[in-house]
Amino acid sequence: MSEERLTDLCHAQELGLSQSEWEIILKRLGRHPNETELGIFSVMWSEHCSYKSSRRHLRKLPTTGECVICGPGENAGVIDIGDGLACIFKMESHNHPSYIEPYQGAATGVGGIMRDVFTMGARPVALLNALRFGAPEHPKTRPLVSGVVAGIGGYGNCVGVPTVGGETNFHAGYNGNILVNAMCVGIAEQKNIFYSAAKGTGNPVLYVGAKTGRDGIHGATMASAEFDDQTEAKRPTVQVGDPFTEKRLIEACLELMQTGCIIAIQDMGAAGLTSSSIEMADKGGVGIALDLDCVPQREINMTPVEMMLSESQERMLIVLRQGQEAIAQEIFERWELDVALIGSTTDTGRMVLNHKGETVCDIPIAPLGDDAPNYDRPWKDSPKQDAISPDEVEPCDVAKALLTLMQSPDMASKRWIWEQYDRHVMADTIKASGGAADAAIVRVHGTDKALAISSDCTPRYVAADPFEGGKQAVAECWRNLIATGAKPLAVTDCLNFGNPERPEIMGQLVRAIEGMAEACTALEFPVVSGNVSLYNETAGVAIPPTPAIGGVGLMLDAGGAMGFDSACADDALILLGQSTGWLGSSLYLREVEGREAGAPPPVNLQMERLTGAFVSNAIQAGQLRAVHDLSDGGLGCAAAEIALASGCGLHAYANPALPDAAWFFGEDQGRYLLVVDADQASRIIEDAKAAGVHAEHVGSMGGDAVRLGDVSLPLDFLRQKHESWLPDYMEDA
Repeated sequence: MSEERLTDLCHAQELGLSQSEWEIILKRLGRHPNETELGIFSVMWSEHCSYKSSRRHLRKLPTTGECVICGPGENAGVIDIGDGLACIFKMESHNHPSYIEPYQGAATGVGGIMRDVFTMGARPVALLNALRFGAPEHPKTRPLVSGVVAGIGGYGNCVGVPTVGGETNFHAGYNGNILVNAMCVGIAEQKNIFYSAAKGTGNPVLYVGAKTGRDGIHGATMASAEFDDQTEAKRPTVQVGDPFTEKRLIEACLELMQTGCIIAIQDMGAAGLTSSSIEMADKGGVGIALDLDCVPQREINMTPVEMMLSESQERMLIVLRQGQEAIAQEIFERWELDVALIGSTTDTGRMVLNHKGETVCDIPIAPLGDDAPNYDRPWKDSPKQDAISPDEVEPCDVAKALLTLMQSPDMASKRWIWEQYDRHVMADTIKASGGAADAAIVRVHGTDKALAISSDCTPRYVAADPFEGGKQAVAECWRNLIATGAKPLAVTDCLNFGNPERPEIMGQLVRAIEGMAEACTALEFPVVSGNVSLYNETAGVAIPPTPAIGGVGLMLDAGGAMGFDSACADDALILLGQSTGWLGSSLYLREVEGREAGAPPPVNLQMERLTGAFVSNAIQAGQLRAVHDLSDGGLGCAAAEIALASGCGLHAYANPALPDAAWFFGEDQGRYLLVVDADQASRIIEDAKAAGVHAEHVGSMGGDAVRLGDVSLPLDFLRQKHESWLPDYMEDA
């Protein structure tokens, strides 16, 4: 190996490329790449951009269905919601940047996911976020929570899009690598959906938005590597956001989309100008030539590689129809945004970059796009855990257990978080975070329809059994939509895992995807968009496997939206679904007994569909006062949440066939707690049994306490404990 070759290989490895990938680059180019070309290969072949470890497995997911207009492969997924309208949505990670610089990392995650949605012609109408932090006692957790929440609220509030839901968990497994997953939902006319394929040659390429700086350079590469002791040194790779520029960019792009000038449009997200230009050219089967001297820059003496790899925010790339430049220029200048003609499409199939009169890059596009490496990494399945019998747990102090769970970090009220978000801007939010529904509900503006939106995952289940955990994440999201009265339509996902080069981690990813695929197929809940975030680990310690599922459902009459805040005294409580008292991998076992053990609850997808159909029909028939699905904390915690939301006490009966811990806090899947008029209880139970669904009368509403069996907690006392944990914890932030 020559000295020159060794030096180049070392440089490639510094940029995250392997020796075998370096050899492929040499073969495909027939020469050594220069610095700009090598930088482009490094980001386009990063895990973040190429999905080189997951692509072959993602193909197992169902991506088509009756409502699907556009599945994975575009900026976001598109589904038909009737009357000529489409819902466009996606979830994406901003984990690494948020750990390094929590405010800007989270803020730019929100900005980036909104651009994925409005670049397809949709007006963003709702934001959600799925957050995972380390143990509360870890010294970094409190400032990370403070910064991330402030970043999400600061960006979303300023842009004027409501943050309506999400989830927040705490676990020591995220001490060294938090997760910040952002989801955006938008509405568009089906006749005005825009795609990213830059078809045709000689068409002008327009740069619009903010100027390019040096922030975010090699951000995609950083997001494709695990953390180490030098994490703080990566701070310069975190982007800086400006929500007011984003708001102008949204309005300007949506205005231009009404003119018929656009052939293709793409946001400059990960890998910035590089990924946007290459993806547009690759999908359109064309080449692209850019003059980097024309790129608007906010810093002096920027090099070609810096301009191409910058991840400065609030920027878009647009391919226009020839002769339409003046129309676009007038719109963007009126919105006080930079606009510049920086190149054109060609028939060469190559990316050619010029800078100061010289060609600084001339490489084929195909190897950078779909021809990127596609690995079949070795993997092994996780060891199976034994089920835990209800008789194996310690005798339960029910009142103490309920109090422990309801004020635990995962179950405690997240009011401190959602009060920092504008949840009702745009005036279409019907139910949001803290709104006592299993999913957020947002009206489709100007219609009687509404969208139900939920984000779900139970990482402890996935860690114990990735296949069952993957199934459960999908099933719980589906149940949450069902419980609002919506018809579940489609899924986006954000698959957060550790280093895929370790067979045990790769096994978690593979099996979770296979579990998701089985559930999505059985529930007719296709995956239309998503994101894979790997290398989420520090010093060889991986996060708990976390395949977050974002689901969207449709209700034709928003006036019938169902929650669990309308229970009244003397109403009856009916439990749907079989209860065996499953405590393996339960929140009870972790929080009360201090151990994480046992197989997670199995998911019977046939019964999920049967039970869900019964709940849907009962909601449509107006038979139910309130509905809540059972998840963390089982029957006891679901009942307590209904009481707190309704302001009415209740009595949930004990079950002599099961120990109290198993009956009240077991986490058997596929269950719902219904609140019905007492006079209708017997009829609903009979109807359920006729439909093949197990149903039983388990309690009644009334009083000013939550009573489980023979013990009770005053409702006001429980509320104070439930509400106080997070603000007390964050008091010194």
